[in-house]
Amino acid sequence: MALFQKNTDPQANKLPVRFSSAVPLNGELPIKLISTDFDGTLHADHEDPPVPDDLQDLIASLQVRGARWVINTGRDLGSLMETLGRAHLRIKPDYVIVVEREIYYHHEARYMDLPEWNTRCRSMHAELFARVSTDVPRLANWVNQRNRATVYADPYSPFCIIADSNDEMDAIQQMMESYCAEVPGLTVVRNDVYSRFSHVDFNKGTALAELGRLLGIPAAETFAAGDHYNDIPMLAGTYAKCIVCPDNAIEPIKALVRQQRGYVSHQPWGHGVARGLEHYLTPASGRGVD
Repeated sequence: MALFQKNTDPQANKLPVRFSSAVPLNGELPIKLISTDFDGTLHADHEDPPVPDDLQDLIASLQVRGARWVINTGRDLGSLMETLGRAHLRIKPDYVIVVEREIYYHHEARYMDLPEWNTRCRSMHAELFARVSTDVPRLANWVNQRNRATVYADPYSPFCIIADSNDEMDAIQQMMESYCAEVPGLTVVRNDVYSRFSHVDFNKGTALAELGRLLGIPAAETFAAGDHYNDIPMLAGTYAKCIVCPDNAIEPIKALVRQQRGYVSHQPWGHGVARGLEHYLTPASGRGVD
């Protein structure tokens, strides 16, 4: 498939870029696929700009050299596109993975559905959610009686939660995981006070692996950065070997990245991601904390 051939033409991406001195001008790149979580990792609403300029320069320079960039997020496509538009970035991702599982590729001015993967993903979720649909009222009643939280359904899950606090979500997550143990294929995806049911075979890590397969890029040449529970599948060392978290990452994520001998930055948000990219682009760099 031509859209997933590795790009080796440095003129293929016409980007308004200040070429980063951290990116080698010649030779093999140590990083060929860049996967970044969005909220709290790549992008911070309260920052100006929300994605640091030096990180944009790094990513754009890598794209000019032939690397591919994917935003790997729990947001849906519409929400991501709206926020990217407001951010006025000088760079565009080659791919986006949305709701932690669906893959879209950039073509002209649009992000296009990746049919084979997304069709299978949607079909398997529909079958799974049909099996749990009769239990959803009981689970919602459990939450309503015990916790301060909002229960709702959306196009991506029949059982979604927004809790009032992380303590509330901890208790709800325990209940959801106990239920999942009774249903083959069912898992919980959590980010902060948000959680939902999902299929165990589709997450940020397996979607990233599918991109790597299509591009012919191994885990050893794949970079992943994230800050919360839903990033665990892509930070566990299976699908990316160059792993990073910013300083604002939750402690379990920092511990996981350290366990994988990855890079834990002392800088937050996109600043930490930039330091992580520089770290892995530095020849014979050590691993660990900046």
